[in-house]
Amino acid sequence: MRVVRAAAVYLLVGVLVTGCTLFGGNDEQAEGPDTVTLVTHESWSVPQEVLDAFEQRSGIRLRVFPEGDAGALTNRLVLTKDNPIADVAYGVDSTFASRALSEGVFEPYTSPEADRGPQRYAIDPQHRLSAVDVGDVCVNVDTEWFAEEGLAEPETFEDLAEPRYRDLLVVENPATSSPGLAFLLATVAEYGEQGWTDYWKRLRDNGVKTVSGWTEAYTQEFSGSSGEGPRPIVVSYASSPAAEIGEDGEPRTTALLDTCYRQVEYAGVLANSGQTENAGKVVDFLLSQEFQSILAENMYVYPTREGVELPSAWAEAAPLPEDPASLPGEQVQAGREQWIKQWRGLLEG
Repeated sequence: MRVVRAAAVYLLVGVLVTGCTLFGGNDEQAEGPDTVTLVTHESWSVPQEVLDAFEQRSGIRLRVFPEGDAGALTNRLVLTKDNPIADVAYGVDSTFASRALSEGVFEPYTSPEADRGPQRYAIDPQHRLSAVDVGDVCVNVDTEWFAEEGLAEPETFEDLAEPRYRDLLVVENPATSSPGLAFLLATVAEYGEQGWTDYWKRLRDNGVKTVSGWTEAYTQEFSGSSGEGPRPIVVSYASSPAAEIGEDGEPRTTALLDTCYRQVEYAGVLANSGQTENAGKVVDFLLSQEFQSILAENMYVYPTREGVELPSAWAEAAPLPEDPASLPGEQVQAGREQWIKQWRGLLEG
């Protein structure tokens, strides 16, 4: 679940220095010729021993710093593409990848690790992006709340607009939140470009609450999290229930698998960085068995590499959706800004 991921960033990745997280030494050491800078999303959470092992094996000193969520990261990469802020970027997801590619942010690089599974999620024939993890966005419900209220849990998009679920749903703003945008895209995929606005009018009239981002939605508004908020339905991730397993071994929440949107996070070598060879080795590391095996427990996402074992509890609590919605990157690129504008007109007035 992303609350664990976000909180763990500051506990596990090291000491923040002038906005950057440095691994393997101090500032002077980090300026050596074999230093590679990796910019990532704010939910980066990797055990130090994994990073140390990579540095010792590769001879590369890895300098890592977080840069907001996927949207904020993509915006920064586009604005600085001629003078990039790093050598490698990880965390641009499938909702924003088309923008990064159209702006020429990344350069081609084909990792030798890509044929171990990540190529299933390839979106660019030039191989400028490599798929690192899958984190499908789905509606989550607080199963204990519904049991106590004697109310059947919703299952579909249509259910969410029914009067019996009035004032129970909280969603994130797609203009400021990656899962919020993914949920908006899911409704476009479900109802079409001509029908999704009518669906959102129904949600609005049914008392949907909108907040700026996932942390507020999940930890403050959702009743099934540690925050014990007032609303038992939230837009989150397919993997979120894995972080909500009670002392009895049973998950307290569940993801509605008929509402999921496929969200893949990518890594790539930044154009104009001048570190193509070593930056490629960092991409290889992100696709390696070693790194992929820590994704589920540390960042609550699914690995893209085949044969990576998931925690045993995930089989029941957080199965990977088999048939999530998705839209072609070209359609997202063409429609994203207009859809967000329309959404804001409907929900924000």
